[in-house]
Amino acid sequence: MKHHNKISPAKPGQDGAVDQTVLARLAALKAMSVRDLKAEWEKLIGTAAPNNSRTFLEIRIAYRIQELTYGGPDRQTRRMLDLLADEVEGVARRKKQIADPRNPVVGTRLIREWDGVEHTVIVLKDGFDWQGQKYKSLSAVARAITGTRWNGYRFFGLRERKREQA
Repeated sequence: MKHHNKISPAKPGQDGAVDQTVLARLAALKAMSVRDLKAEWEKLIGTAAPNNSRTFLEIRIAYRIQELTYGGPDRQTRRMLDLLADEVEGVARRKKQIADPRNPVVGTRLIREWDGVEHTVIVLKDGFDWQGQKYKSLSAVARAITGTRWNGYRFFGLRERKREQA
């Protein structure tokens, strides 16, 4: 059972003392032994530490300290991260789809040349079509084309276009 501390999030920069306290707590992690880090994990996260990796414990505890002080990601961001995790793991535990605002309009044709071959992907309402096969994400299409992991939006040039418009 997870234990969640009830701490009212402060706004970053709202109080210089809060920022200094957080920085001091983060710096103190470097001086802690693995045993101390595991005790801090139990205090902040409410479960036994999953391993003895100093790096893992430091990073996760540092995140938790900041999360408790400043607040964590909003609900929509958490849902998007869950869907992305499902995609990476190849599992579909969560049935509800979130419309990704980065997606082009349905029917748009994305064209990308790779290794001298031109590839055309058609944006569907609930995915992408490449060579008559449906994919849930542009990253999955990019992986099918290249054989390696890519951010699909970067592979098809959609990230750069958005930056140029900004």
